[in-house]
Amino acid sequence: MTIAKVPTSPAEAAKQVLLEFPDNRLLIDLCGPYDQYLAAIESALSIQIVRRGNALAILGEEDTANRASDVLKALYLRLETGKTVEPADVDAELRMGGEVIDTDTRDVDQMEMDVGGRLEIKTRKKLVEPRTDAQKAYVQALFDNELAFGIGPAGTGKTYLAVAVGVSMFLAGHVDKIILSRPAVEAGERLGFLPGDMKEKVDPYMQPLYDALNDFLPGKQLAKLLEEKQIEIAPLAFMRGRTLARAFVVLDEAQNATSMQMKMFLTRLGQGSRMVITGDRTQIDLPRGVQSGLKDAERILEDIPSISFSYFTAKDVVRHPLVARIIQAYDADEENT
Repeated sequence: MTIAKVPTSPAEAAKQVLLEFPDNRLLIDLCGPYDQYLAAIESALSIQIVRRGNALAILGEEDTANRASDVLKALYLRLETGKTVEPADVDAELRMGGEVIDTDTRDVDQMEMDVGGRLEIKTRKKLVEPRTDAQKAYVQALFDNELAFGIGPAGTGKTYLAVAVGVSMFLAGHVDKIILSRPAVEAGERLGFLPGDMKEKVDPYMQPLYDALNDFLPGKQLAKLLEEKQIEIAPLAFMRGRTLARAFVVLDEAQNATSMQMKMFLTRLGQGSRMVITGDRTQIDLPRGVQSGLKDAERILEDIPSISFSYFTAKDVVRHPLVARIIQAYDADEENT
């Protein structure tokens, strides 16, 4: 791939960049179906992209034209390494701009870097990539700290990335088991008594954790690991009295843990273990007057070394774009009331 300035007047030259791509087949994939990837970049950066043979001409302000150039080069490099480009990859490049991640302090057994400097978390079924700067910092914190908090709105990848890191560390032999937990708190609804045995009663609360695991492990392997208790999914109340050694432990929906439950859970941490606490302070379903253990933990633990706090906003939502707008609208409404 070569880069050349479009021959125009000096005033316009700084606003136009020409990218030439040697493989026309990959260029087709770069543009996307009906050029939808180019359209997404144009819309996000307020620039114009014109295809000229095996080249793309970027027209716009110098800063945004250069940024579009970086995005296109990163996506093409991805294609050159045999990967695919999907709308989520375009969105990730627009958010992160192709920054190289420092890996000096990270374990190469747990993650790998592609040739473009992107961080990838290894699992059995897929490679998982952070898609925003906040996600990138969060993943770094998960590998660098024995206790990490991920706090922010729904759809920002807090739990998904934590489970991905847990699976990665388990497969690499750095932990002996994965333990995933949630408070069994109803989200504003009275579900009544559920039929079945204990597992059948609590599984509906744990389904998001099963969904994440199914993304990273083949079905038969996951079933075997669950049967052998190398992966456990259990309500928070079941953690009392345990010492969790050489385990990767995730507490999801931690905003619905009481202060006493949070202290109980945090003190389960054993030798060789990692613990991740995720939650959204705007979705507390505890009874009125009951303090959220997540809020207490933030206040009490913020100055302790080796404990990290990663925060997400609506800008980090990687679900449907409407989710980010919905969260922003609710946040704005709260500020005005």
